[in-house]
Formats: sequence, C-alpha cells, structure tokens
Amino acid sequence: MTLAVVILAGGDGARMGGDKPLRLLSGRSLMDHMIDHARKYSATVAISLRHQGQFAVPDDVAIIEDREGEGPVAGLMAAGRFAQDAGCDRVLTLPCDTPFVPDDLVERLSAALSPVHNAALAMSGGRLHPVCGLWRSDALAQAEMVPGGALRHFAAQLGYAIAEWNAEPFDPFLNINHQDDLVIAERLCRTN
Repeated sequence: MTLAVVILAGGDGARMGGDKPLRLLSGRSLMDHMIDHARKYSATVAISLRHQGQFAVPDDVAIIEDREGEGPVAGLMAAGRFAQDAGCDRVLTLPCDTPFVPDDLVERLSAALSPVHNAALAMSGGRLHPVCGLWRSDALAQAEMVPGGALRHFAAQLGYAIAEWNAEPFDPFLNINHQDDLVIAERLCRTN
C-alpha cells in the first residue's frame, strides 16, 4: 500500500468565528497538530484549501485546492487526484480540527478495508466520522460528485467499511467546532 495523507481545511470555520485551522491548542495551531499526525502516517502530505493564500503551509507539505465546488466531497476529490498524481493507491483524509486522532488510525482503517470496499471510515461511540477515512485513489478518480457535498452519502455510493474506536475515557475523534470544544480539548491536553 502506498499512502498519501490529505488534511481537509477548505471550510470557513464560521462556528468558531473563522480561521479554525489557526486556533491555538496548547500553544500550537490546530493545523500544526494535524500536520504532526499526518507525518506519522506518511511522508506524502497535503492540505486541501479553498485557495492558496488561506494560510501559510510548511515547505514539505503540498497545497491542493478544492476546485470541484464547496464542501468536504470537493476536498476529497482533490485529495484523490493528489494521491494518484503522487503514485499512491490510497489516501487518508483528516479534518483540520480533530487533534486527538489515534496513532493506530491507518492500521485499523487498513484492516477494515476489504476488497469489496472503496473506503474505510472511523467510528467512535456509535458516531461515524467520514472525514477520518481511508479511500482507494482509483475509486475516487472514477467517482462523481454528490450534490450537497456530504461525505457520508458519497462514501455510501462507493461502499465503505467501518473501524470503531472506544469513546471512553475521551473520544479520540473530538471535533473542535465551537469555542467550548476548544476548552474541552485544552483540558484533555493537560490531563493526558
């Protein structure tokens, strides 16, 4: 398996007041936390943005733009093209706002991905996290956009498997969408 990792950061972060990837957690931006995770999984890392100047990106991380439209499916389609261009047969997508993703994410998603599935998605506490997914690059290249841009529906169209994590003592897929979520994440950083 050859793997690319793409962090999806094309949203506007309106619920956080904008610039969500740049919000600080333990003195570092959420994006910096996610880049660290991405580098653990692969040396081929990119960030999918709405436009090139959205924010500064390290030199060893590629920038790809969501040119297909708005929403996470547009970012996923861009991720699939990036993975294929990089010669990778799979692409792991990560959100820019889930700083506690587990180290065994790729291992467990890969184990769940059978020959009859084109994607494997993370689940915790009975909740599906489709942005944390492992996708076959060739399937993404052949897929068509789904109106509305919902990853869950797009994944269903492709056929997906699930890998499940325990949500206790805390959910490793804690998604920071509001200021209150950032407070919870800071508390977790101090206690773990």
